[in-house]
Amino acid sequence: MPLIALTGGIASGKSTIARRLAEHGAVVVDADQLVREVQQPGSPVLRAIATEFGDRMLRTDGSLDRAALGAAVFGNDEAVSRLNRIVHPAVRAESARRFEEAFARDPDAVVVYDVPLLVEARAEDPWQLIVVAHAPADVRRRRLVELRGMTGSEADARIASQVDDAARLALADVVIDTTGTIDDTLSQVDELWRTLPARVAARA
Repeated sequence: MPLIALTGGIASGKSTIARRLAEHGAVVVDADQLVREVQQPGSPVLRAIATEFGDRMLRTDGSLDRAALGAAVFGNDEAVSRLNRIVHPAVRAESARRFEEAFARDPDAVVVYDVPLLVEARAEDPWQLIVVAHAPADVRRRRLVELRGMTGSEADARIASQVDDAARLALADVVIDTTGTIDDTLSQVDELWRTLPARVAARA
């Protein structure tokens, strides 16, 4: 019952890897999706955010105004820390529940936690394997501009707000190089899947 962490910087191809692992049969738990779920209207997390950062963080329908929250915390390390103290424990608890649920359904399941903030928040968790999607910052910057419509300065700011590549690579048991074609990336994921039992055993 391997529990695998999948991480990578913004625009590193992490989602492509997660989708391919799901096609092979892995149960993928998406940390970003969990964040959205624990911030649903009426949730304790959303109430705490409004208390901490003001009711202007809420839309008229009671949902989170993500743009307002982003503007309130982006580039402000102290504000980000305050937000993380609210959100991270709830996400940690919900992710643990999802992992347990997946293994209860199938004790032999391969569970993959797709988690951008592994280095920042979950590095010490008991993963059986850590997989890092990697492309150099200049490649990721180009993807953000060309594929997501960001300006160069917006892309630079997003990349700079995350830990550097060296910190992620230092944790990696497996690195998937996503600088090539999609097919190149997928073939690496297929090889990872084929060799997964041996890799997990070797790490243990």
